[in-house]
Amino acid sequence: MAKMKIKTGDTVRVLTGKDKGKEGRVMSVDMNNQRVLVEGVNMATKHAKPSATNQNGGIMHQESPIHVSNVAYVLKGATTKIGTKIEQEERNGKMKSVKYRVAKSTGEVIN
Repeated sequence: MAKMKIKTGDTVRVLTGKDKGKEGRVMSVDMNNQRVLVEGVNMATKHAKPSATNQNGGIMHQESPIHVSNVAYVLKGATTKIGTKIEQEERNGKMKSVKYRVAKSTGEVIN
């Protein structure tokens, strides 16, 4: 199973499907199924019975997961691929390897 480069909190743009072109923040990531939950994208209708937490019940609209291959990371208004860079840094007198996410289009460190 490949490691996913999209993380929770990233801003992404949808590349395919009914919500093509929409942007949103990643709310959660499902590593096993390679899916992400994006805020305001791929809305589904769910019918809920009345319960203790939801007194009225009724029709609810909520986000559904979308495959990670259908979204692209957005950096300063443009989509970009994400790569990694490993650097050696000195911490507490010892050399440690630190891994960074890097935008491939600009070479800028993401976080």
